[in-house]
Amino acid sequence: MEFFGQESIVSFSPLIIKGKKIDVPIVQGGMGVGISLSPLASAVAREGGLGIISSAGLDRLVSKRNEKRVNCYEAAYEEVSLAKESGGRVGINVMVALVRDYEDSVRGALDAGADVIISGAGLPLGLPLIHPPGETALIPIVSSARALEIICKKWERLHYRPDAVVLEGPLAGGHLGFKAGEIGLESNKLENLLPPVKDIAMKHGDFPVIVAGGIYSHADIEKFLAMGASGVQMGTRFLATEESSASSEYKQAVVNSKEEDIIVADDPGSPCGMPFRVIRQSPMFVSALNRLRAPKCDKGYVLLKDSQGGFTRCPAKENNENYFCICNGLLSSAGYGSQKEEPLFTIGTNAYKINNILSVHALMDELKN
Repeated sequence: MEFFGQESIVSFSPLIIKGKKIDVPIVQGGMGVGISLSPLASAVAREGGLGIISSAGLDRLVSKRNEKRVNCYEAAYEEVSLAKESGGRVGINVMVALVRDYEDSVRGALDAGADVIISGAGLPLGLPLIHPPGETALIPIVSSARALEIICKKWERLHYRPDAVVLEGPLAGGHLGFKAGEIGLESNKLENLLPPVKDIAMKHGDFPVIVAGGIYSHADIEKFLAMGASGVQMGTRFLATEESSASSEYKQAVVNSKEEDIIVADDPGSPCGMPFRVIRQSPMFVSALNRLRAPKCDKGYVLLKDSQGGFTRCPAKENNENYFCICNGLLSSAGYGSQKEEPLFTIGTNAYKINNILSVHALMDELKN
């Protein structure tokens, strides 16, 4: 650290993944639905970070923008290609839970030359089998050393190893990789999860560990880099930027949120069955909590298999006693659809600290100090 007057300039070491250099070891989280699109990912990439697109609902969003129907493969290919036009490092987040669209989204991103594919919301055990990744890095998301060990052993049988791993702790936004009763445990704090995950990564080839969940400030980044992390992933800070594709209503809800407004929704909860962090005043959550919304599912991104193997089942379609409709709620939060649906606002634990909307350039300057 060098001091010039009252200002300090801190130079982080770059993040190297599969031989690719990311000058600033900050990964922008792939926030779905429709928050992390090419405008945000390309802005982060231009600032030296790793910009990430979310594949969730991407076919509908790109179809609306183009006024022409595209499938999941075409949407992933187009959005990655757009984000790469300005230079820098760009990737995509593809959720295992979106079973129906998973493989097509991966193939589209690979063919577009994505620098990385990040995959979580379930264990991406078959990711290396979908298509030869070439120069694209394959990065699983885990919440424990045990999960990483399972992935490494499975991928080794496929003659591949993770190019990096994202370790996501319980303070993240969206779906959480913990049971409701596990979220507050001391053993599940990110700083306690990191050492054993780092040990597994070293055991299987010493690949980079990127930490996520509750990372807010420059000091947080310094802390986890000093603990042995190679980089950090941040979602909510980038949600509250000018380049984010969240609706203005969503961004204002983040700015207005207080610490007590940010809760983990379990019942009613996501049809995926995983705890889901929301702003308690989110209109769709309020309706679900008060049983005001009729069961409805007309998007089908989280459909489960029926007894014949078809993707037809969704708990949010079958009843409104225990679930909210995550597809419609999140699409509405990105301003999608002519038929106005109630929005659902998901954010990380530390979102209450945000009090204004920044440009990506200003945010990255702040984070780099």
